[in-house]
Amino acid sequence: MATARTKPSDRDLLTMQPGKHPVVTCYLKIEPRDRVRRKYLTKVKNRVKQLEYGLPSLGWDKPQQEAIKADLKRILDFLGDTTKLPASPGVAIFASKGQKLFEVRPLPKVHRSRLAVDRTPLVRELAATEEEFGRLFTVVLDRASALIWEVTAWDATVVRKVASEVSRGSRPGSREDWAAEHTYHNRIQNEKRRHLEAVARALFEVDRRAPGHQIVLVGSGSEASALEPFLHNYLADRLIGVAKLAMKDATPAAVHQLTMDVREAHARASEFRHAEELQEGLGTGWAVRGMRDTLEALGKGQVRTLLVDEQAARPGFRSMATGRLAIGAVELRSDGDVVPTLDVVDDAIEEALRQRVALDVVHDADAAAELDGMAALLRFK
Repeated sequence: MATARTKPSDRDLLTMQPGKHPVVTCYLKIEPRDRVRRKYLTKVKNRVKQLEYGLPSLGWDKPQQEAIKADLKRILDFLGDTTKLPASPGVAIFASKGQKLFEVRPLPKVHRSRLAVDRTPLVRELAATEEEFGRLFTVVLDRASALIWEVTAWDATVVRKVASEVSRGSRPGSREDWAAEHTYHNRIQNEKRRHLEAVARALFEVDRRAPGHQIVLVGSGSEASALEPFLHNYLADRLIGVAKLAMKDATPAAVHQLTMDVREAHARASEFRHAEELQEGLGTGWAVRGMRDTLEALGKGQVRTLLVDEQAARPGFRSMATGRLAIGAVELRSDGDVVPTLDVVDDAIEEALRQRVALDVVHDADAAAELDGMAALLRFK
C-alpha cells in the first residue's frame, strides 16, 4: 500500500489529467466535536455505504468498481487509526489504486464533509484554501507593549513588536491631594492614548506593506476594545472580532487557535446576515430558494453566494456536456447525455468552487431552515 504523504507538492494533484482509473476524494471535518467517540468515522462509514451501493448506477465497470471499493477501504483504514490523523480541523484524502495515489492533506477548514469519485481528484477546495483563508493580523496587547502576529491557515508569526514607555511613579498616597491625583490620572490616560496610537500606527504600516484579509484584537482586559477607535478606517472595516488572552500566554499555538475561533464565530454570524439578505432578495428577484431553482441559477452562472444546508443531501443528475446539475434528468434533456449523481448538493459545492462563487455552508438549524436545502444570492437576474 502506498505511503500517505501529508505535505507533497500541490502540482501532483492539480495537474492530473482525467484517465481511465477512478479517483476517490474525501473531504472530512475532524474538529474537536467530530473526534469525540470518533463521530467523524461513523459519518464516513455511512457515506462509504451509500457510495458503494450506488456504484453500479454511476457508470463504472466491474474492475473500476472493485478499485473504488479498495480505495474506500484504504481511506477507512487510515481514518480508523487516530494516531495518523493530522491535528488540523479538516483533512482531504485522495486515493486511486490504478494511479498509485494516496495523498493526505491537512486543512484549516472543510466546507462540508463529502465523498466522491471522479476521473480526477476534486482539488478545488484544496486549491482555494490558502486563497480563501488569506492572511490575518492578530494584535495582542497590554498596557505597555503589543505583538502583531501574521496568522495564516497553518501558523502564527510575530511580524512587529511595539513597546511604549510607562511611568513608574506611584499613585499619590493621600486622597486629599486632589491636584496630584488629577495629574496622576492625566499622565496614565495620556500614556494609554499614546500607546494605543503607536500600536494602531504600527499595524497600519505592517498592513500597508502586505495587506491582510482580516484583523483580530486581543488583550487580557479592556486593551483590545480600547484599541478599536484608534484604527484607521481601512483597518477597522476588516476587524472581525475582539478576544481575551494575556500577553504571557501568547504562544504561536495559542494565538493561532484563538484567531481560528474568532474567525469561526465571525463566519457563524454571517449565516444570519445571509439569511436576512436571502429574505430581502426573494422579494426582489435577487435570490432563489430550493434545490431546483438554485441548481438552475448555478448552471446559468447567476449565483453570487451559494447557501447550503449542512445536513442537506439529494440524488440528482449531471450533464456530461455542460456540467449542469439538476434534480431530474428531464431538466437536462437539451444537454445530451446525463449521468446520475449520488448527492447533487456535494456536486453543487464543487461547481460553486469551480465558478469561484462565495460559499456559505449553514450550520445553524434556524438559518438552515430558510434555505430549503439550498439557496442563492444572485449577481444578475
